[in-house]
Amino acid sequence: MDFVRAVEAWWHVQSTLELIGVFTGLICVWLAAINNIWNWPFAIICTAIYVYIFEQAALYADMGQNIYLLGINIYGWYYWIKKPKGEEKRPVLLITKKQILWSVIAVTVVTPALGFTLVSLAPILNYKPAAFPYLDSFCTACSLVGQLFLARKVLENWLIWIFVDVIYVGIYIVKDLKPTAFMFGVYVVIALFGYLDWRKEYRRQIQAANG
Repeated sequence: MDFVRAVEAWWHVQSTLELIGVFTGLICVWLAAINNIWNWPFAIICTAIYVYIFEQAALYADMGQNIYLLGINIYGWYYWIKKPKGEEKRPVLLITKKQILWSVIAVTVVTPALGFTLVSLAPILNYKPAAFPYLDSFCTACSLVGQLFLARKVLENWLIWIFVDVIYVGIYIVKDLKPTAFMFGVYVVIALFGYLDWRKEYRRQIQAANG
């Protein structure tokens, strides 16, 4: 009984909006991992909720990231719908050397620029000081790349998410966003499953192409 009461007490102090964000976030990532196009509407709902949550937590890089992700999720839904003629689904692709190069450049440029902006603008706009501005900005930059690769069905997007989500778990625990930290812990597991499942799908595509 004590355990049940403890769970009930914990539940009552959690934000309903955050719990909805966790629920829709877990569903959208799971559906993406199993290559299901219906991940995108859940992703749109989740990112819209987290724009507000992260603004309240002074995680401004994450707030900006979710504004970007909202647009990418809409694009991803459109891109997955427009599958090649004769194909049941959009095919899974491998990352190219050019994409790796541009990703490294993007993360290298965006991280310090965004971190400096967060630190500089807080006192000017009378915001609370940004929490972990440069670490948060680094994770944001990686996430921007990862989500674009997910929308384009690039297999290695899942490796980016595994790396970033592990870092986010620590950040959200420190910021006392425990349901969100739990969600990102589950994301790590789902991302690993997604990578393995998409890799199998890619191999099936190669076998089918080779006849």
